[in-house]
Amino acid sequence: MHSWFALNPASPAIVEVKGVHQFDWLTRENVPVLEAVENHYAIRNYYHGNHIAGTNLSETTPRTFASKLQARSPKYISLLNHLRIYLPELFPNLDKVVFLDDDIVIQRDLSPLWDIDLEGKVNGAVETCKGEDEWVMSKRFRNYFNFSHPLVSKNLNPDECAWAYGMNIFDLRAWRKTNIRDTYHSWVKENLKSNLTMWKLGTLPPALIAFKGHVHPIDPSWHMLGLGYQNKTSIENVKNAAVIHYNGQSKPWLQIGFEHLRPFWTKYVNYSNDFIRNCHILES
Repeated sequence: MHSWFALNPASPAIVEVKGVHQFDWLTRENVPVLEAVENHYAIRNYYHGNHIAGTNLSETTPRTFASKLQARSPKYISLLNHLRIYLPELFPNLDKVVFLDDDIVIQRDLSPLWDIDLEGKVNGAVETCKGEDEWVMSKRFRNYFNFSHPLVSKNLNPDECAWAYGMNIFDLRAWRKTNIRDTYHSWVKENLKSNLTMWKLGTLPPALIAFKGHVHPIDPSWHMLGLGYQNKTSIENVKNAAVIHYNGQSKPWLQIGFEHLRPFWTKYVNYSNDFIRNCHILES
């Protein structure tokens, strides 16, 4: 990554690349979520290969079996995925950050985001429970949590609106006054205790709980989701969005990417670059 930005500077932006090993405080003692990540690895190793094949399916519910299969995915056990819950510690000298996922494309100036009044909230995010796209923008807590689990049904409302990770404004000053991190970790541990049956693995479900009451809705035009799993995405809406998000399996650099949505990503790719050519990324 260092070499890439050295050879391809993003001037006038300043790019700083850091690895997790460069943060002295990032230890198992100081970062409780590491314990959960380690447990995820243990779960993945236990259920790897023939362990799943030999499972007695008559004694395993479909939900539990699906969770065991999902536990094998590196996507869900990556420490990098969980690190976003430590943004105040990662950037101790900053008061506000705009968080961007790695599968997004920025299509217009994001500087007006800094002027949005979050009204004391921590997280400025697009709500995903209303919008033209009934598939992508119809997400409520019931879509993410298993409400047959007593702890979930007791503490959460299935009709509560969900919000999107991937393009967020975080007020770190407000965040530091909350117990968001501890809430996140405690619920991750509860899900591990329940054999991953409270929700599917990932960072959004525990974040939905941890940031409960701390989210300020922002206009949906700032962040358009679903380009990695919604084939019928409106091209006109894609053109008008500030940030488009290829969340889902059909990434634009893969063969399974949707052909009509791929050009919004590939037009920024320098196919004359040797490294890019060696990656065999599909051209639009």
